[in-house]
Amino acid sequence: MLGGMSRRTAVITGPTAGIGRCFATQLAASGHDLVLVSRTRERLEKLAAELRERYGVDVEVIVADLGVREQLATVEARVSDPARPVDLLVNNAGLGLKHGFLDNTIEQEQYLLDVLVTAVLRLTRAALEPMVARGSGAIINVSSVAGYLLRGTYGASKAYVTSFSAWADVTYRDRGVRVMALLPGFTRTEFHERIDVSRDSAPAWMWLDPDRLVRDALRDLERGRTISVPSKRYKVLSALAQYTPSSVQARFQGLGRR
Repeated sequence: MLGGMSRRTAVITGPTAGIGRCFATQLAASGHDLVLVSRTRERLEKLAAELRERYGVDVEVIVADLGVREQLATVEARVSDPARPVDLLVNNAGLGLKHGFLDNTIEQEQYLLDVLVTAVLRLTRAALEPMVARGSGAIINVSSVAGYLLRGTYGASKAYVTSFSAWADVTYRDRGVRVMALLPGFTRTEFHERIDVSRDSAPAWMWLDPDRLVRDALRDLERGRTISVPSKRYKVLSALAQYTPSSVQARFQGLGRR
């Protein structure tokens, strides 16, 4: 679906760091033109220039906050434009909240829901319609193994993304469109630094390399996987988590939050 097909177009949200940047780099290296979506214009333009120069691909940038409905609509319009077809959508933009539910404002919690759930829902819908119409395309929704755990509204949001993606894949696979949920664990990116959480908050063996994670995810998409869980250790942990009593899970809610 992806290998060996040059001049295809991939849209990536949250591409300026971490997992999103690895997607942008690896897809550009494979010959994909890119549409990069981020709130931060300076970093976005810098990345676009680097990818154009290094890989000779076309890179379009859209500065948009996916938690603001009017700005999200701009991205939806680009993704759904049949005159400029999108072959792969990577819904990667994300954020986390360090504190507990009652220690966050309701506006903070609503914004998290808007970015992690509403944006994924609307962009997936925007991409699916033209993809199904032409009988080809793929969507990767970056979820998390936290969706299998009791992790507040973040975990609940990721549980939605995983379930929604699995349903969409089953529903539209026979019409030529693939939808895959990617479920990382702790990954060496800026994500935890942005919410002032130390990497010492989780054991060293739990941290994943984002380049390998993305490489394995793209391979899983090629292989037809509906759910991609990187590394053997997280495959085991995610399987165990689904059968771990909530009373036991509750003891580990502070993991990765200090």
